[in-house]
Amino acid sequence: MPLSTSPFAHDGDRPPRRGPSTPLSPKGAPSAARREPGGTPASVPPAGRPYVSGPAQSLLLPPRGIVDLPPAHTALICVALPGLAISTDQGQLTGRGLEGFYRAGRRVLSRCQVRVAGREPLAVQARMVAADRARFVGTVHVSPDAGPDPDVVVERIRTADGIERIILHNAASRSLRLPVEVALGTDLAELGMIASGSTGPELAASVHDSGLRWTCPKGDSAVTAVPPPADALASAGLLRWELELPAGGTRSMDLRVRRDGPRRVGAVGRAATSLFAKARASGDDPRVRPLLRTCVEDLQALLLRDPAHPSDSQLAAGAPWRCGPAPAESLAAARMTLPLGTRLAVGTLRTLARTQLGGPGLRSGMIPGPRRDAGAHLPPSCAGTEATLLFPVLLAEARRWGLPERETEELLPAAERCLRWLRTTVGDGVHLPDPQPGGPLRCEMQAHAHRAALLGADLLDECGRPGGPGLRQWAQALRDAFAENFWIEDRSGGRPAAARTRDGRLVPHLGAGAAHLLDTGLLGCGALAPGLLDKVRTEQLARLLGAPAMDSGWGLRGLGADEAAYNPFGHRGGAVRIQETAVAVAGLAAAGYEKEASGLLCGALAAAEAFGYRLPEMFAGEPRMEGGVPLPHPAACRPAATAAAAGVLLLTALVGVRPDVPAGTVTLRPMRSAPVGEIVLTGLRLAGAPFSVRLSRLGLAMVEEAADGLQLGV
Repeated sequence: MPLSTSPFAHDGDRPPRRGPSTPLSPKGAPSAARREPGGTPASVPPAGRPYVSGPAQSLLLPPRGIVDLPPAHTALICVALPGLAISTDQGQLTGRGLEGFYRAGRRVLSRCQVRVAGREPLAVQARMVAADRARFVGTVHVSPDAGPDPDVVVERIRTADGIERIILHNAASRSLRLPVEVALGTDLAELGMIASGSTGPELAASVHDSGLRWTCPKGDSAVTAVPPPADALASAGLLRWELELPAGGTRSMDLRVRRDGPRRVGAVGRAATSLFAKARASGDDPRVRPLLRTCVEDLQALLLRDPAHPSDSQLAAGAPWRCGPAPAESLAAARMTLPLGTRLAVGTLRTLARTQLGGPGLRSGMIPGPRRDAGAHLPPSCAGTEATLLFPVLLAEARRWGLPERETEELLPAAERCLRWLRTTVGDGVHLPDPQPGGPLRCEMQAHAHRAALLGADLLDECGRPGGPGLRQWAQALRDAFAENFWIEDRSGGRPAAARTRDGRLVPHLGAGAAHLLDTGLLGCGALAPGLLDKVRTEQLARLLGAPAMDSGWGLRGLGADEAAYNPFGHRGGAVRIQETAVAVAGLAAAGYEKEASGLLCGALAAAEAFGYRLPEMFAGEPRMEGGVPLPHPAACRPAATAAAAGVLLLTALVGVRPDVPAGTVTLRPMRSAPVGEIVLTGLRLAGAPFSVRLSRLGLAMVEEAADGLQLGV
């Protein structure tokens, strides 16, 4: 599959890797298929054994290099793409690790160290004040006879767009004359090189305007100061001021970092206005307000805008490792944020429609995407397959939320090509095959394909286009075959297989991907599409997802804790991924299994509180203990688009909004158990107008504000 064009490119959801590529199994040794006596493949491979299929030379998992990334989980990351500012809680930028200001994937300033009267401030507080802004406070003792109390308070406001304001407060009872120095430096290194430890030395500076400048063949960067320094020393990278501070007085300096030189192809800029409704959450649980606010701020910070099409925006996958576009994640996040409006959805769909493959061949109509790690049991999957299946789903559901007919008609041909790709790829068969030769039939992809077929058929019918009956007929055949080919019966009631090999063997492990079987998609009049599981098996899956092996107490594990290959830090092998937790919560609630949904929801809220409401894309699947906190994953993106969008889905799942704007109705299917008590969501967006809804402590939902003419469905 095509690789990402991001300056932070890597395979799927893994951060940049270092080291040579060597085909190894999870334990470092080649893995072979299990065979029964006589050479017949076993129907179920041993627990914990990686996926194998085909001839011996193709049995190994994809290459894995040694990953030794700089720690990011403790960093304060300010994001306003294409700008980043990454800091430690000490406030000083020392040039070590990931520290620095970034622009479009290149570090434009790595070192910014402040000294007052020859002393570095003692760090006393560091905190994020917004998605794109951090505040650092330090103190300095200037007078030797001042006792234990500091004379000067140094406040620094650092923003992702390359501005740092340094504010000096005189806390003494007399005026002070203070020499102030700021030491600056940069290597102009790319983030991928920094992550691999391959950066070079700092570049030599030159005096430029009221600051310093650095130059290399790949571009320039400069820092200008306001007010101008009294002295600038290029050889030492120093800016100096002599400041008079009266008693109780304040002086400030602004440093502006910019990147000069040629622009990177595909560079993006931050959207001028927010694409999201000004939604607010309130209620009995004090956590809902900061969670929704932080999620919306993080989503806004991760927006990407193509200069060639400035009206269209999509979300980057996450910072710091994945600041480029990721089609499947962009579509999934846009879908989860439809309650905040359809502008992100239409921008994402337009952007990805321009990447759609054309011409003859089996890949015609596909949305290209990178490979994605699938854990120890399975080979990498193609994110492009998921993106291609999500495209018509997002268009169909955005139309239900109020996407104008003109924009729907504009995007309909691209959705038709996605659906045509689906039918062509399936061919005369029933299941959607893996795009790589000999790849497995993945359970999760069957769920995505089934949903795309039904919602796509609904979309085609309502827009007067052909093809709907054929898609429904195939979806019915898939439902019948799935019940026979993907369910493993056992004494506990059975489970869905994660995959089925081309020669008929089942991969039996239970992972969070099974939650997608509950995500059937929204049809007209507030109805959900039928799923691949019948009622009995849906109940069994709900029981499995709510059991301690899957529910960590903080959210849904990527792999059950009782599986042999379980790793609490595994990307797809045991770590909690908030996106899949939110999908499970919404699906369980819609299917009527509120006990299991409530357990996962309350765990995710507790995790959000522990992470300061900025949810990482994943964290360790260690079980929740009394008084404990979730363990961060050192390589997780934070903020991450799907995690921030999942926070929106978690809260809106409580009230169960199911709109059908073309039919002029909105239906509410709330969680009757009201697991967080009363909650009020105001300022959502439906049919292009503000929409507000309340869920009472008794589990009764009511619309408090809606577009004129919108009727409450039954």
